[in-house]
Amino acid sequence: MKMAMKILDHLEEWLIAFLIAAATALIFVAVLHRYALDLSAKTKVLSGVYDVLFKINLSWAQELCIFMFVWMAKFGAAYGVRTGIHVGVDVLVNRLPDRFRFGLILFSLFAGAFFTGTIGTFGTIFVYDLAHTDQTSPDMELPMWLIYLAIPCGSYLMSFRFLQVAWGFLKTGELPHHDAAHVEGVEALPEAGLAPAGVAR
Repeated sequence: MKMAMKILDHLEEWLIAFLIAAATALIFVAVLHRYALDLSAKTKVLSGVYDVLFKINLSWAQELCIFMFVWMAKFGAAYGVRTGIHVGVDVLVNRLPDRFRFGLILFSLFAGAFFTGTIGTFGTIFVYDLAHTDQTSPDMELPMWLIYLAIPCGSYLMSFRFLQVAWGFLKTGELPHHDAAHVEGVEALPEAGLAPAGVAR
């Protein structure tokens, strides 16, 4: 079970990282292509370059980037639940007595699971109905159900993450917490010195 959860965690992280990197690279190439095309059109010396660039069609790049960001946002939301990076106002919750605080946190987690599970179910119905139509995206002509599949996939994963956090909270009383000052792969500096642990001063 732990192995399966590790695989799921890594797949989630790799998918988000891939989508961010691919969308960024694609936007960069599309913008570079557009400016190079414009520059070569205005310069007679680069007229040969213009002919080559003109044959490269990147009109679909913006649409694909939007789709990638939609998928990234849905899976990123689930990642946020798992790691505790979602913004939350917990001033009142932290002032409550422990028994009330425990119950309110559990209620919030189960409410989050119910809400995202409901969105996932409605999304599934919507995608199923959409799959029986001929609707395609304007530029890439992809089936629209494929794009909207992000809603049930991301929502069900987010619902699962809420339940996972709730189970962990029931067992340990701890919630996932993200330290904004922590950078993965970088050790904290010792309080008394300037160099990281194990590094000669």
